[in-house]
Amino acid sequence: MDVPLTSKEVITQIQQLQNEGNSLRKKEIKKLYPDLMRSALHYYPSWQQAIEESNVS
Repeated sequence: MDVPLTSKEVITQIQQLQNEGNSLRKKEIKKLYPDLMRSALHYYPSWQQAIEESNVS
């Protein structure tokens, strides 16, 4: 499986999206940022877990 981002890049992108006021809803991220979603689910058991690891809520 091709994983376009490292785990650190996943966290950084989630934090950046949150800081810019973007939605972190799974459905929207999957549509708008498929590489981010694919990478996040490679490193973390769920999208929610990736969000929790990035310390945003």
